[in-house]
Amino acid sequence: MSATYPALRLRRTRSAAWSRRLHGETVLTPADLIWPLFIAEGEGIEEPIASLPGVSRWSVDGIVARAKEARDAGIPCIALFPNTPHALRSADGAEALNPDNLMCRAIRALKDSVPEVGVLTDVALDPYTSHGHDGLVDDTGYVMNDATADVLIGQALNQAEAGADIIAPSDMMDGRVGLIREALEESGHVNVQIMAYAAKYASGFYGPFRDAVGSRGLLKGDKRTYQMDPANAEEALREVALDLAEGADSVMVKPGLPYLDIILRVKNAFEVPVFAYQVSGEYAMLEASVAAGAGERDALVLETLMAFKRAGCSGVLTYHALHAARLLGA
Repeated sequence: MSATYPALRLRRTRSAAWSRRLHGETVLTPADLIWPLFIAEGEGIEEPIASLPGVSRWSVDGIVARAKEARDAGIPCIALFPNTPHALRSADGAEALNPDNLMCRAIRALKDSVPEVGVLTDVALDPYTSHGHDGLVDDTGYVMNDATADVLIGQALNQAEAGADIIAPSDMMDGRVGLIREALEESGHVNVQIMAYAAKYASGFYGPFRDAVGSRGLLKGDKRTYQMDPANAEEALREVALDLAEGADSVMVKPGLPYLDIILRVKNAFEVPVFAYQVSGEYAMLEASVAAGAGERDALVLETLMAFKRAGCSGVLTYHALHAARLLGA
């Protein structure tokens, strides 16, 4: 073997920590994180969610406290999801239009107390319907697209009036982004962003989330007539193209890790801000791995989040946001 072989040793730049930092191709910071939070009725309430170990529902005062933690950790935005009491759920999801509903009260409290933290709000009817679907259903149980979109406009305006910074339609109805964008413009909410759940798949990873918002057991049938088939990738690009043409400021792929290929394809095709939702089932699997002694939480959390950034994400919604931000800020 020649004394000069090999001329290029790729391990040279990995040989010291300072050099690894210098040559890192992808950077993950707390500013890349959005923290999803679940809201409960009451005051001074914390309700641990059994299928999401370490995650709780919080009353509005607790949500404000969590937002202050996010601010202090450098997290720029939180995402809100309400657990609407069953007595307020109905077939038409009318509670979504109530200006004093749980979501709107939380938004106002956050804007009053922690205005420097962005508030992203979910627009879909599943937290409000008695049947668990994201929209209005006909006599056969089919979710009606256009009738649902009309209600989503009112829901989006309701949240914008309360002070939401980002409206995130997660329902997957055709055409709803354009209708919401038009309504926001006409009502003077020109700076309210839309982050469209553009490629939301009919996934098996959503179970713990449904526990968190109280819709587990309510769902009649499934959501495959409006959420995407996990087999499809080209269709995701068509969905993204439509949402961008209708006025979305950013787009989301959901779930996250099983769809890194979709994230990469969307980023390469459109060169727009792409976000991923590391969903409840993904979080629960990581926590189960840690509980079983199969992995170390800090390493698993940071590696998976880095994977999203490497695939092209501008940011990630993750239940590990506060933990990750504190690790990154240490």
